[in-house]
Amino acid sequence: MVFWKPYLMTVAAAIMLTGNATFADGAKTGFIYHDGMLKHDTGPTHPECKERLTAIENQLNNTGLLSSLTLVKVNPAPLDCILLVHSPEYAAEVEKSCREGKTFLHSRDTVISADSYDAARLAAGGVLCAIDAVMDGNVKNAFCAIRPPGHHASSNKAMGFCIFNNVAIGARYIQSKYKLKKVLIVDFDVHHGNGTQAIFNDDPNVLYFSIHRSPFYPGTGGADDKGVGQGYGLKVNVPVPKGGGDKEYLKAFEEILKPRALAFKPDFVLVSAGFDAYQYDPLGGMKVTAEGYAAMTRIIKEIAGKCCNGRLVSLLEGGYSLPGLADSAEKHISVLRE
Repeated sequence: MVFWKPYLMTVAAAIMLTGNATFADGAKTGFIYHDGMLKHDTGPTHPECKERLTAIENQLNNTGLLSSLTLVKVNPAPLDCILLVHSPEYAAEVEKSCREGKTFLHSRDTVISADSYDAARLAAGGVLCAIDAVMDGNVKNAFCAIRPPGHHASSNKAMGFCIFNNVAIGARYIQSKYKLKKVLIVDFDVHHGNGTQAIFNDDPNVLYFSIHRSPFYPGTGGADDKGVGQGYGLKVNVPVPKGGGDKEYLKAFEEILKPRALAFKPDFVLVSAGFDAYQYDPLGGMKVTAEGYAAMTRIIKEIAGKCCNGRLVSLLEGGYSLPGLADSAEKHISVLRE
């Protein structure tokens, strides 16, 4: 494992006019999953493996939680939606590299296979389908069990297991299709989402909040990194030393995230839900518990409830302890459906 240590309805018309979904009677939490994402083959030793998704699905099924969720049909993201974030040259490079059988993209930790381009389009598309389901009022919020993850991918570069930046594509989709101006992105992955921040660094309409281990890969996200230009002050980074746990995370959520988010008043909330700060994660080195993730989720859900009629879509980023990932995701989803 030395190799990995560097990263170790009928309301649609009203919605378009007002941006306010009226939830259908009995609307539940949506769940996004597609077997096509299992075909992103990273090999037998890579921590970002297909078993991550099956572990979540099995946990939800075994606990009975899955039957209480609304399964949302997943379609691949249209190319024009991917191009809201990524350059045409980069999108073409991803497809060509996968079709030609290359084994990695830009960095050796971002392993690809013949089906990785299609899986990456499904991952991004799952987020778009979740957003549509929330905006149509068919679900009140949603969790996307997707891979490959995305928050390290920039507009023209893959890195850190990430190909397309799923959360960034989702934010731009919300703004372009539904004309909702302000988007809050909460990123609690153990690593700073450098790609996401780079994409929105000068954007005054995206509040990006990241809490992450530091110093750590990718080496960005210092407390003084607040964005640039019109986006200055709307990029909020909370570095936490190795070994930080529930206490540090919840303090930051209550004292930093909540007041900043409520003042920003987002029209939609997206969550880069990486569960690799879990206490037994093999790469993270942190001590967050599954109950800690549940508590963080309650705060995020409270923000969405106060600011944007509960509009919230959460999507999987990291998390490499299969039991810990499954338990943490279950707790996270359980709070979403409360």
